[in-house]
Amino acid sequence: MSVLYIALPVALLLSASAVAAFLWSLNQGQYDDLDTPQVRMLFDDTPRKKTEEEQPSEKNDPDQPPNQPGGNGI
Repeated sequence: MSVLYIALPVALLLSASAVAAFLWSLNQGQYDDLDTPQVRMLFDDTPRKKTEEEQPSEKNDPDQPPNQPGGNGI
């Protein structure tokens, strides 16, 4: 029975600190944007350099039909 004199104040202190931490994070804006963190991994952090295949070629002729060698591929 004497353990309650220690356990009850400790439990109240822990629960009060958890509520205080939640209210602090709520006021700091931790829960403002709930959609972006789910898709953040899909975005590049830094722009990457284009490879030779991705850079437009000077050989492309817009008058040439698509899917032809040297065409624009559209």
